[in-house]
Amino acid sequence: MIPIDDSPIVRDGKSLILAMDHGLEHGPVDFEDVPEKLDPSTVFETATHDAVTAMAVQKGIAEGYYPSYEDDVNLLLKLNGTSNLWMGEPDSAVNCSVDYAAELGADALGFTVYGGSNHEIEMVEEFRDAQEKGREYDLPMVMWSYPRGQGLKNDTKPSTISYASRLALELGADIAKVKYPGSKDAMAHAVKCAGDMKVVMSGGSKTSDYEFLSTVEAVIDAGAKGLAVGRNVWQREDPTRLLDALEKVIYEEETADAALEATE
Repeated sequence: MIPIDDSPIVRDGKSLILAMDHGLEHGPVDFEDVPEKLDPSTVFETATHDAVTAMAVQKGIAEGYYPSYEDDVNLLLKLNGTSNLWMGEPDSAVNCSVDYAAELGADALGFTVYGGSNHEIEMVEEFRDAQEKGREYDLPMVMWSYPRGQGLKNDTKPSTISYASRLALELGADIAKVKYPGSKDAMAHAVKCAGDMKVVMSGGSKTSDYEFLSTVEAVIDAGAKGLAVGRNVWQREDPTRLLDALEKVIYEEETADAALEATE
């Protein structure tokens, strides 16, 4: 397995993953205010920005659209995912094999694990199979580490997020995507729990430019290595401007204020 820092999805030790698996996970509702983004090619165009180290999509989007962008975008293929129509205990169907992901030209793999779900055992075993198979292709694994289930009342509590990052380390992920636990200190503890594995923050629902960039600033200050973001980029009228600012905050470690001022 090549070192994660030598992977195409890492730049200067950090990652900015642009996610567009929302059509499966959330449905068309995420596109209501930006109907033009229903066309995946519009988001692939955004992903050609230098700040973006990979674009995360499901198999069908990769099949239909990635061939037109393979020279300009690194592909992170999400192997599992479940629709918002599913009303049972949190679970995620495996929708793509590692062999087929490699055939499609994936540079990395993504896999959700809902620690705490009644289906955790099954999901972890599926993750094991995918992670070990991915090693045969030198494909790094990004875990969407999202503790969730009927026994969890607060999935962003600091201790829960620290457990999420540790779970990903223990199971062999190269990067853990976790939610923001509410403060820089809490994020720093989650990063510490992850050892030498990289931790990136989940972008979440769209907020204001300043609020979002300030959170990213705190995350980087806490020692995290980047961001996996969807709506907070492609739901904006000018996603390129925000990516310009994110480039400064993540890779140059500038403040949110300085980044916004430089991109006005």
